Amino acid sequence: MISSGISTKAVGSVNTSEFNDQIHSEDRRQMAANATIAANYLKAIGHGGRLMILCHLTEGERSVSELESILDLPQATVSQQLGRLRIEGIVTPRREGQTIYYSLTDTKSRRVIGLLYELFCAEDDSSRV
Repeated sequence: MISSGISTKAVGSVNTSEFNDQIHSEDRRQMAANATIAANYLKAIGHGGRLMILCHLTEGERSVSELESILDLPQATVSQQLGRLRIEGIVTPRREGQTIYYSLTDTKSRRVIGLLYELFCAEDDSSRV
């Protein structure tokens, strides 16, 4: 009998173990990539001043001077923290005349800050970690 190079398995059958290993390998690679993205995001927001800025931006757009007043911080400090958040793509600036307003870039930060508020700032002490 001449070998045709075709698998002895029935046509259309799939080696499910090999297929699952490939999928799981791709899932692991994607999970590792997502873990890196998440870690970088957490580093970007992992500063008390930046977290406070983000808390106030969840309520809506704010100018640098508004944030200075609310946070009782110098303009240079607020601008430095906003700069880091802007570089990371977490906030977006908008200029109106000489005033620069900042807002959250997407809903991800609003959701994260909401969860952090719920866990650490809510009145109910039993919800704190």
